[in-house]
Amino acid sequence: MSQARRPLPPSSSLPAIRSLDNQSESRIFDALGGLSAIYCPLPTSLSFQASSGHKDPLAAADSGYASDIDGDNDNDGEVFELRDDPYERAFAERWLTGFLGRAEELTCFESDDSRHRAIDKAACVLAALIGREEEEVEDADITRDYRFTLNLDTCDAAKHGDTKTITVQLTDGLAGRDATDHTDVGLQSWGAAFVLTELMCANPARLDFTRTSLGSAPRIVELGAGTGLVGIALAKILPRLDISVPTIIATDFHPNVLANLEANITKNFPLSKQGPLPSIQAAPLDWELPDLSAPLEKQADVLVATDVIYSLEHAVWLRDCAALMLKPDGVFWLMLTVRTTGKFEGISGTVRASFNGCDGRRNSQGRVLAILDEEVFPRPKGIGRGDESEYRLFRIGWVSAA
Repeated sequence: MSQARRPLPPSSSLPAIRSLDNQSESRIFDALGGLSAIYCPLPTSLSFQASSGHKDPLAAADSGYASDIDGDNDNDGEVFELRDDPYERAFAERWLTGFLGRAEELTCFESDDSRHRAIDKAACVLAALIGREEEEVEDADITRDYRFTLNLDTCDAAKHGDTKTITVQLTDGLAGRDATDHTDVGLQSWGAAFVLTELMCANPARLDFTRTSLGSAPRIVELGAGTGLVGIALAKILPRLDISVPTIIATDFHPNVLANLEANITKNFPLSKQGPLPSIQAAPLDWELPDLSAPLEKQADVLVATDVIYSLEHAVWLRDCAALMLKPDGVFWLMLTVRTTGKFEGISGTVRASFNGCDGRRNSQGRVLAILDEEVFPRPKGIGRGDESEYRLFRIGWVSAA
């Protein structure tokens, strides 16, 4: 039998980031396959199945790291050394981060399907690098400042002058540690939240975020808040629109997501003994079995949610939970991510089926929640993942049941 090839260090084998457009698709897959062989080792039986099945170019690519099961033992020590080498790990992380940042613009891929497979593979390897058991969770966290320009031209609040920049500081964690649990996706900020936040800042009146519509003390609840971008941004936007005392409650289900959400709120609104309490707080909420005790005991003027549908039953749970929480004259803004490839393909269609004006929990007036209006937003360059094709903003409210 042939001997396995010697594993090559990432620092000497990966193509330069600036040259990726000049590489072939197979060379990119070779590089990703090589990194996977080092940092995502499979049990022998699974490794054999992956290399012999030839169903996926990423698995079939000759990475130069293994070509024969019997020869694997000879190079195990070298693979272990590379896997534990801090310099090589750091180099691999930087390369993967650079690749993911440029993948959508690269012209070397022969199809969008190939591009999406490469993005998913790179993300998996990067997650494995960051999420090794011996590393602290904090090592996977990334904190960034996001800035949005608030358009005050048509608002009475234009007197604030120098307050047009909205800055939100967020820490994103590493989601997907458990492949069977998709509820921790809120550890990361997703494209739909940025699109809605940009819209809120560019034209608040478009969403009726004005003092005339909301008064001075509206109650707003964010469902599936994740990292808290939309809720935190609202807590900074509304006072600048002379909506002086809003109550904003950002909710989520997963304990790790809630802990990160609370930390992000504190980052943006540090507690002060002298100052007022922040207008935003976090609270747990299970859509399937909602506990509407304090601070969720009062119905909301506005509900907001972005990219929260990841399973067939989510839209029904969301609809029935929202029906308990929304005032008779309230509005629910739902920004949906449409994915046309991958494991969440087609899930977005469950929203129209659920908010159909016929089904769902009725309020005290016998009315049901339904889609009142819909607007499509293309995915902006540099926002979202490759599997996100567009975003749909639904205005949902109460209608007489059909």
